[in-house]
Amino acid sequence: MKLRILGTAAGGGLPQWNCACPGCSRARAAGPRAWRTQECLAVSVSPDAWYLVNASPDIRAQILAAPGLAPPDGTRHTPLRGVLLTDGELDHTAGLLALREGAALDLYAPPAVLAALDGPFPLRTLLAPYGSARWHAVGSGPLLLDGGRLRVTAVPISDKRPRYASGSGAPGPWVVAYRFDDTATGTAAVYAPSLARWPDALDDALAGVGCLILDGTFWSEDEMARATGGRGSGARAMGHLPVDGPDGTLVRLLGRDGIRCFYTHLNNTNPLADRASPERGALAGTPVEVPSDGTEIEW
Repeated sequence: MKLRILGTAAGGGLPQWNCACPGCSRARAAGPRAWRTQECLAVSVSPDAWYLVNASPDIRAQILAAPGLAPPDGTRHTPLRGVLLTDGELDHTAGLLALREGAALDLYAPPAVLAALDGPFPLRTLLAPYGSARWHAVGSGPLLLDGGRLRVTAVPISDKRPRYASGSGAPGPWVVAYRFDDTATGTAAVYAPSLARWPDALDDALAGVGCLILDGTFWSEDEMARATGGRGSGARAMGHLPVDGPDGTLVRLLGRDGIRCFYTHLNNTNPLADRASPERGALAGTPVEVPSDGTEIEW
């Protein structure tokens, strides 16, 4: 199994275009090597078939930066076979518009998200004239992709709706994680970039996996409030468990021997994005890493 972490930032990226907070200012001063594009993952278990998890607004640049996702010389052919959506957030779905001229892709999402993309954010209607999308609802049973070699299982996480669908009555789950199993080698990974809570089903999904890529949006519960002078919401209210704290995600990861853990979806306020921060230093000696855009994991 091969994973390429295409983007590692929360919505808006790092630096954000309209922000001069310490994190954005530091990233601007450091230049492109410190910049992060919006969160997205590519997964493959065979050389000529890749699946995206989410499609960020930065997807064109992310694909161009990944040699394995390029078309073969002299062709108009893509190794991309499909996209799996963890939720309906704009920073996870808007990139589908950039893929509209490609070969027909299979697109997978929870039923509630499909309904939202037919209604308040009519993405499916916008894409329909281009004939480039085959939509599939993700249920409780596994999906068998790439000729059955890649088994994908959705893990319900929460009913956090996108802001544009706040009035929707569609039943959840609205947010899922995905477990990926290579049926030929037995390797497995879990991708959970949006984690409003830690359900028991997520613990079950981690059995036997070698890699976990997890929501690292905020270091602390009150991070946004401190960054905005007290006006920001708490991390959990925004749909993200913080990294730090007695019930944060870090303490849940420290005892998981044999699993490589990575934080993704870092907000511009998160000190983990700064290599020199004390918070980043606190991860030294643990199985937890903060990857850069383009990080590849293979085993």
